[in-house]
Amino acid sequence: MEIRKGMAVSGGIAAGRLFYYRRKRQTADRSEPADVSLELLRFQNAREHAIKELQDLYEQAEKKAGAGSAAIFAAHQMLLEDEEYGNFVTGRIEGERMNAEFAAASAGEYFEKQFSELLDEYMRARGADVRDVTDRLLRALAREQKERAGEPAVSELLKEPVILAAEELLPSDTVQFDRSKLLGLVTEQGSVNCHMAILARSMSLPALTAVSVPEDWEGRYVILDGEDGTLYVDPDPETEVFLQKKREELERRQQELLSLIGQEDITADGRRIRLYANVGNGQDIEDAIRCRAAGVGLFRSEFLYLGREDFPGEEEQFSAYRDAALRMQGKEVIIRTLDIGADKQAAYFGLGEEANPALGYRAVRICLTRTDIFKTQLRAIYRASAYGTVSIMFPMIASCWEVKEAKRIAAMVQEELRAEEIPTGKVSLGIMIETPAAAVMSDVLAKEVDFFSIGTNDLLQYTLAVDRQNERLEPFYDPRHPAVLRLIEMTVRNAHAAGCTVGICGEMGADPQLTETFLKMGVDELSVSPSSLLKIRKKIRETDLSGKE
Repeated sequence: MEIRKGMAVSGGIAAGRLFYYRRKRQTADRSEPADVSLELLRFQNAREHAIKELQDLYEQAEKKAGAGSAAIFAAHQMLLEDEEYGNFVTGRIEGERMNAEFAAASAGEYFEKQFSELLDEYMRARGADVRDVTDRLLRALAREQKERAGEPAVSELLKEPVILAAEELLPSDTVQFDRSKLLGLVTEQGSVNCHMAILARSMSLPALTAVSVPEDWEGRYVILDGEDGTLYVDPDPETEVFLQKKREELERRQQELLSLIGQEDITADGRRIRLYANVGNGQDIEDAIRCRAAGVGLFRSEFLYLGREDFPGEEEQFSAYRDAALRMQGKEVIIRTLDIGADKQAAYFGLGEEANPALGYRAVRICLTRTDIFKTQLRAIYRASAYGTVSIMFPMIASCWEVKEAKRIAAMVQEELRAEEIPTGKVSLGIMIETPAAAVMSDVLAKEVDFFSIGTNDLLQYTLAVDRQNERLEPFYDPRHPAVLRLIEMTVRNAHAAGCTVGICGEMGADPQLTETFLKMGVDELSVSPSSLLKIRKKIRETDLSGKE
């Protein structure tokens, strides 16, 4: 038996034969084109072909892993559409008379180097995205060559369920494998923030990285422990028995959670809590319905804007919101208005480069300055409200005037729809408390809206001045920091004094160790990912607040 330690990036235990994926990197030799204009046309055609492939991959990823993970391919598309990237390639073709392949490879090397020199571990991991995009473009340039004929598609490589190992798994590879034949993933290169890890967690696949797996191990029997980051190769009987018991215990806990489907979200001392779901697509809604969520506490509308070349129209948005309202059958659906910006970019918005996008032109700041976009979305939401219980939530609020202006535009949209005799329902208005300014001003803001939803992800990083995507700052990233908890408690107290309800929709809401703390504060609602619903339901039902201050 051999044991290899690595980094656990997705939990669970899997056992099976090892399959080694040998990814063929595309290479490019330099040559001088006979016709520069023809070479430019080849590049443009290949780029369009690659963008179309990425749109298809976005749809595949959305079905397999959800809209959040699918956004990876929207980011790849943005790189291909980026003006700086395009100018780099065309400049090499025209100015240095390079063939399109070599110019594209040069662009890949240049932009990958830019990422590799950044201090932020999360951003350094984006170098894999550049490699993926470069390979895709080179394949598109070579797609008519005979040597490409007969190459098996990635989706056809696996003949039976396996533990998949590779030096590196790029996002487009991971999502194209047949999910039914993937037991687990092991890579030599990667990190907690790499896209392989993100996709593995979304697809509930046990996964390790930072594990060196020789190619000649292919076919050997392995057990992957995604709980403690260990790969066992040809495990001895005692180890197999130990890991089998460990897996059975994990499965027992999962079955225990499944037994909670349909149970009430009520504490041991009888206090009823609203347990809602955060959703981004149809599959998320299905999972929320299956787990009997009391409603949707966060409909991430920005995913309607990602992975495309232009703004979604009113009809497309109306259809998506109406579908969610109908499927939830009268249960509340809280739709967060557009939250583009920072780490969620769409090139057609033309937002430009920012030195600090997390503090930049994003979310409600875009909506209040580009009211045509905002009004289109609000019209779609108000129209959808005629088909269910729909509420609107404005993100990234920092000042009272922002709320008043958003409400003014919303009232204008309602008046327009009334004039057009288009039916709407009763819509509650709320805001996200995700800036320290909003928390401090919560007593004033509570008089303007019907509800608060605390976005703990941004509130935490803005309060502590810690980038939550920077691994080097992990020792300083404390979800239980007293300052953050004091802001949340103060927000709840101020909201209730004004008759405003309070929910939590950030990752802290899905932390069972904080559930009792939040319930003790008086939080009315917890909204979590569908995969966390049952875990939090269990904790709610175990909590007894009687006699506690």
